[in-house]
Amino acid sequence: MSAARWNPRDLPDQGGRVFLVTGANAGLGYFSCEQLARAGAHVVMSGRHPNRLAAARAALVRRVPGASVETMLLDTSNLGSIRAAAASIGARERLDGLLLNAGVVHPPAQRKVTADRNEVVFATNVLGHFALAGSLLAPLARAGGGRMVWLGSMATSLWRFDPADPQLVEGYTPWRAYVQSKVATQLLGFEADRRLRDAGMPVQSVVAHPGYSVSGRTVGIRGVNEPTLKSRFVGNLQAAVTQSKEHGAWVPVRALLDPAAESGSFWGPTLVSRGVPRPAVAAGVSRDRERAARLWDFCEETAAIHWP
Repeated sequence: MSAARWNPRDLPDQGGRVFLVTGANAGLGYFSCEQLARAGAHVVMSGRHPNRLAAARAALVRRVPGASVETMLLDTSNLGSIRAAAASIGARERLDGLLLNAGVVHPPAQRKVTADRNEVVFATNVLGHFALAGSLLAPLARAGGGRMVWLGSMATSLWRFDPADPQLVEGYTPWRAYVQSKVATQLLGFEADRRLRDAGMPVQSVVAHPGYSVSGRTVGIRGVNEPTLKSRFVGNLQAAVTQSKEHGAWVPVRALLDPAAESGSFWGPTLVSRGVPRPAVAAGVSRDRERAARLWDFCEETAAIHWP
């Protein structure tokens, strides 16, 4: 489907299709779920906080009467939680799409590790999604062309990623942890496409970035998005380069649904930081096959998940 024909406000009918979204209780994850549900899909909203998930589901059903939606506890920073969720989803007949959205956007000032002893930003944004996607290849394949979408960032062009230290044992800073995690995400998304093709698996891997999407320009929803007056003020000051979370979700949703979005492609807003979704050009560092292969091996060993 051409860019001119794609209308993010009027999506193709998704009745009978099933999608799993991580980090679904707020931000891009929530609005992606809402857009998928409006299109008629059955949506599995996942997150690590049961109360926040319940509030998000209630908001979605309130805003989309008749929506087909369920919730699932899933903490992408915890490998045990991923295994449990994957076992539940994997037992289903099919899974049409997987949106790998959850992430730490504001990393801690000092380096912290998870219960699995992995650096928390890398664990949440990268390793957990690698393990989840690898564990759900069977139901995605059963859908006859299921698709996974990895959420990158336009910030990936601002930092040189070194796969020799993916968990930042040395030189940790919050900004470096975030950007490096997004470069790693894009590296894995493109490498997944290559490996799935080589293995002959009918599963697609697409990468997308949402531009500069902020809460201050997003509709207020109780329990989902409740911006302060300050965030509203700052958001309006940045109106020329920012957009709402609803509009930011247009990009991963198109990457997930558009039949014309080829496996291995990269998507972003028309004006880079904002706008309707279109094919984009990924930062060169995230296309580096040698880096991707080394990172892939590290993730397989660390997560104990081996893709085909």
